[in-house]
Amino acid sequence: METAYTLLVFVVLLGAIAVPYWRKVARHKREAVEKFEKNQRMGILPPVTLHPHFDLTNCIGCANCVRACPEHVLGIVQGKPGIINGTKCVGHGLCADVCPVGAITLGFGTPRQGMELPQYDDNFETNVRGLYIIGELSGMGLIKNAIAHGKKAVQHVASTRRSKHLDGLDIVIVGAGPAGLSAALTAQSLNLRYVLLEQDEIGGALLHYPRQKLVLTSPVDLPLYGKLKVSEIKKEELLSIWKEIVGRFQLNVVTGQKVEVIHNINDHFVVKTATAEFKGANVMLALGRRGSPRKLGVTGENLSKVMYRLIEAESYKHKHILVVGGGDSAVEAAIGLASQTGNVVTISYRKEDFVRLKEKNEHKVKQYLNSGKLHTIFNSQVLDIREDTVLVQESGKIMHNLQNDFVFVFAGGELPTELLKKCGIKLRPAEIEAQAVAA
Repeated sequence: METAYTLLVFVVLLGAIAVPYWRKVARHKREAVEKFEKNQRMGILPPVTLHPHFDLTNCIGCANCVRACPEHVLGIVQGKPGIINGTKCVGHGLCADVCPVGAITLGFGTPRQGMELPQYDDNFETNVRGLYIIGELSGMGLIKNAIAHGKKAVQHVASTRRSKHLDGLDIVIVGAGPAGLSAALTAQSLNLRYVLLEQDEIGGALLHYPRQKLVLTSPVDLPLYGKLKVSEIKKEELLSIWKEIVGRFQLNVVTGQKVEVIHNINDHFVVKTATAEFKGANVMLALGRRGSPRKLGVTGENLSKVMYRLIEAESYKHKHILVVGGGDSAVEAAIGLASQTGNVVTISYRKEDFVRLKEKNEHKVKQYLNSGKLHTIFNSQVLDIREDTVLVQESGKIMHNLQNDFVFVFAGGELPTELLKKCGIKLRPAEIEAQAVAA
């Protein structure tokens, strides 16, 4: 009798533990399938950056990759891992690290739909000898990857000693973001002659991020400077560190120089801006993928109230503001503006829902929408921007004539594809596998 009672208690306890667990597993699987089907229906493609490819014949369905992904890109669909939030992937590569059977590789595009990326080798040198692609433009995201790219490419230049006799520079670096600054630090540490050109200010793409955006979540090792030991760091803090590094090591940085053309003449390069030209044996393009801001192509877009980045949200109070876009940058800007006194903020997004957001932004924007601090018009496009209003069309039918003081456009950037083609750099439209750079 006592044995039977003990067994009954054991079964009850086991059920109390197992049933909630399996319900939770079932819910996660159901949510993954729903998100996968929704994103597939909306035409969300794999990311342009490095992302996981699965060998399902070897996969054992352990879900280690799903749990390891910090961006919640992966989910279990029909018993196997798959990308359910492709546009959130930033190329961490943690999924491949934890796979016990090596069923995950990192690559670009898909077997049917490749991404147009520059072609380069293991040292980031393109098919044009002496011309390198580093950082985000290579297709691999993350600041730690960009820093590693700059260091490795410059070390390759030093090892080849290409045109050391040249009456000019050893390297012309274009773009003062993480990759460009890393390249400059490495060049200085190896006593190479270099210049770092930047069309805006030091920081590159970081300058376009909203205030207080979290940009780095793990330590990185910078040439000359050493290890940057941080658990997490925001945009303003990292920009301050970059500027401190430039001053401390007296890096040869020239800002306000937008590169317009690069000529390859007799085994060296001439890099021209609107006001100057620089001669170098090697060129490193650290331009990022943002490029020039993508325009809407509508009437009134040239008005001074239309902007493509938000620097100080606190500067806007008691204003009617339209934010165009549905990515993290757009939503973070909208939340920042909606947090200011008296602002009426509306987001216009061409899709039916937000599908590209990081988890934190997804939760926060829902809170703002539910509280009425933010308004959205999905399935919409801007038709006309006027001095005091903006005309927005919803679902091709409904017209919204919104009172408006400012318009912020976050529609991505035009890649520097034409510059690359003029340089003779081959682009790769087909799938190519690559390895993530070690942290």
